[in-house]
Amino acid sequence: MQQNPLMQTIEALAKEKGIEPEMIITAIEDAVLTASRKYYKTTENLKTRFNQETGQVDLFAAKQIVNDVTNPATEISLKEAQELYGEEAEVDMEIEFPKRTDVLGRIAAQTAKQVIFQKVREAEREHIYGEYNDRVGEVINSLVKRFENGDLIVEIGRVEAVLPRKEQSRAESYTPGERIRAVIKGVNRSAKGPQIVLSRTDPALLIKLFEQEVPEIYDGTVMIRGAVREAGDRAKVAVYSRERDVDPVGACVGMKGTRVQAIIRELRGEKIDIVEWSDDPIVFVTNALSPAKVQRVSIVDDKDRVMEVVVEDKQLSLAIGKKGQNVRLAAKLTGWRIDIKSEEEKRREVELQFGALELGGEEQAEGIEAAADADGADGEESQVDGSLEAQASDVVEGEQPEAVAKSDE
Repeated sequence: MQQNPLMQTIEALAKEKGIEPEMIITAIEDAVLTASRKYYKTTENLKTRFNQETGQVDLFAAKQIVNDVTNPATEISLKEAQELYGEEAEVDMEIEFPKRTDVLGRIAAQTAKQVIFQKVREAEREHIYGEYNDRVGEVINSLVKRFENGDLIVEIGRVEAVLPRKEQSRAESYTPGERIRAVIKGVNRSAKGPQIVLSRTDPALLIKLFEQEVPEIYDGTVMIRGAVREAGDRAKVAVYSRERDVDPVGACVGMKGTRVQAIIRELRGEKIDIVEWSDDPIVFVTNALSPAKVQRVSIVDDKDRVMEVVVEDKQLSLAIGKKGQNVRLAAKLTGWRIDIKSEEEKRREVELQFGALELGGEEQAEGIEAAADADGADGEESQVDGSLEAQASDVVEGEQPEAVAKSDE
């Protein structure tokens, strides 16, 4: 039996849009129903059904069988129903009365067409959302199609996706027809344009590229414990080996740097520091500041996660990096605030502290001497007072009677 032309068109459209033919048939039924309601302007309970053999949409007014009719538009009495359909008709059954669709006209057909397109679009968007929402964080190949206000519209198979300007690396430029790899950042259900949002700046892209290039990461021997990026400039990746014999940094770098070089090429020359992760924060911070060599690290505040790092004078600019990039990425990777000082700076700071301590000591000593002097003066005064008192007592007790005796003589 040959399929009717409309059914063939429906199946071709379903294949092109990646949706089920039933979705398109439902859209057609809804479209004819909307057009019929506009045309008939009735309160009847209208229903549509697609006839796959004829390729036509049949329209019905459904009525429910009741004992007492209160709404003739949607109800029919049992007696009347039995006259039409015999004894088989029972209360609560539904009877469908065919209605003409050939009278709907051009405007109704136009309305139907709009509804069909809208429903197909909605079904397509729902299908895209369902398929790609579970793939967020996955790296995919895409083909550059066109530019729209700085955003890049790319093609993933039959579906369009967007690579927004803020998700593009500033070190990269693209041309239509070019193939690029990007990570799926999110899927937007309500967007008017492409729903799939891609990213070339997300650290997830770096992690996935390492998984593809390094077999030890793919099989779980080496684990990535953290990755931070300033896209187009520099990235830091913390790696950890679950086996003592496997060097995690060496595995990621590869023989003569072949593995990491492949990733650097993919990221258009972005520098990548691969550092060994450690559960000891001091060791981890020391590693994270690579390529700078650290002299010593001390924890300033454990609660607020603040560390002080001292480096050689020559290593200071390397440790801080261009516009503070190296220390900024290290802080982001480790989760600690890092305060970097050169040896000279630290020496001056220590000298100032010692100077303050010495000055404080001298002031304290002077205070003690002054107090001692004050105590001495008080002692002398008390001695003078004592001698005067002694003299006075002598006069009262002995000298006065002697003087009286002399005068008598």
